[in-house]
Amino acid sequence: MSARKPATIAVRTGIESDSQHHAVVPPIYLSTNYGFPAFGDVPQYDYTRSGNPNRGLLETALYELESGKGAVVTNCGTSALNLWVSAFLSPDDLIVAPHDCYGGTYRLFNTRAQKGDFKVLFVDQSDQQALDAALAQKPKLILIETPSNPLVRVIDIAKLCNQAKQVGALVAVDNTFLTPVFQKPLDLGADFVIHSTTKFINGHSDVIGGVVITKSEQHAEDLAWWGNCIGATGTPFDSYMTLRGIRTLQARMRVHEESANTILQYLQSQPLVGQLYHPSLPEHPGHEIAKKQQSGFGSMLSFEFGGSYEQLKHFVGELKLFSLAESLGGVESLICHPASMTHRAMGEEALEEAGVSHQLLRLSVGLEDAQDLIEDLNQAFDKANGLAK
Repeated sequence: MSARKPATIAVRTGIESDSQHHAVVPPIYLSTNYGFPAFGDVPQYDYTRSGNPNRGLLETALYELESGKGAVVTNCGTSALNLWVSAFLSPDDLIVAPHDCYGGTYRLFNTRAQKGDFKVLFVDQSDQQALDAALAQKPKLILIETPSNPLVRVIDIAKLCNQAKQVGALVAVDNTFLTPVFQKPLDLGADFVIHSTTKFINGHSDVIGGVVITKSEQHAEDLAWWGNCIGATGTPFDSYMTLRGIRTLQARMRVHEESANTILQYLQSQPLVGQLYHPSLPEHPGHEIAKKQQSGFGSMLSFEFGGSYEQLKHFVGELKLFSLAESLGGVESLICHPASMTHRAMGEEALEEAGVSHQLLRLSVGLEDAQDLIEDLNQAFDKANGLAK
């Protein structure tokens, strides 16, 4: 039988694995501990922090979807990043991260670097001169976030991975925005893939989780040891729920993207919409790279609000089908003001450096009917326009 396709992996992982009662869907193993068969024997599972059948199935599904060799599921996306740097960095080691990364990532790396756990350099990875200068410092790890949050900038994964290998650096790609449905970083040369599984992977805004996936079995063992050591691993119930979410991943991602494309076309005609950020746009600086390394453009988009700040607040307040909330990738549509929400921990200077303005709004397009979403946006724009008259 040929290798299973991603949709089949997503649906069939764990199906009919229950040998006791022959349940089609695997049961939830809530037990914190497991009996030893005999004195001196070491079973597959002994304590749930170390391993659990539900988490094991989820890890298998995720690393197979990303064409990896192993994975460690964690209790949130930030925990996945923390596990990764904890496993591979010492105080004298340097990590190079994007200057426009997610605010929580910036806060984590910056704070730990200030404590002396490691060194960090935030770099515009699209600026070759700045990147060359960073690589000359021989970093141990490099994090790529592509498309980036919230400006959906695109980085050439294969090119940067090749440069990283020349200086002996390991590369992780945050693939949260696209998932393995639209992008496969390990196939492009990355050593690790990181997800906040809270987002599209689970897809229902009801479970927090994360994962580090690797294409090296040795790195998988290292991550598993550290995950157990620092208590970063995910719970059985959250793993069960996330695997349930994965079963519809392929179908959900297609609808997310279709609706985002419809809304993108609408936004291009709106007078209160300034610059639009989405890799599918030909004028997007990363458009050609995205076409090369992605099989889809995803459903995350951002735009500069062209009116006053008061109009922006009025526009957001009038929306009925876009919830003002952090996070992304759920079935419900969300709108976010990154400067005061997801990225506020960066501080004004870092926000300015990253290009995240106070006029920027980010949309996570959900699975509602696209025309209903457009009607909602339209009435909000009309009311915001009326405020200026």
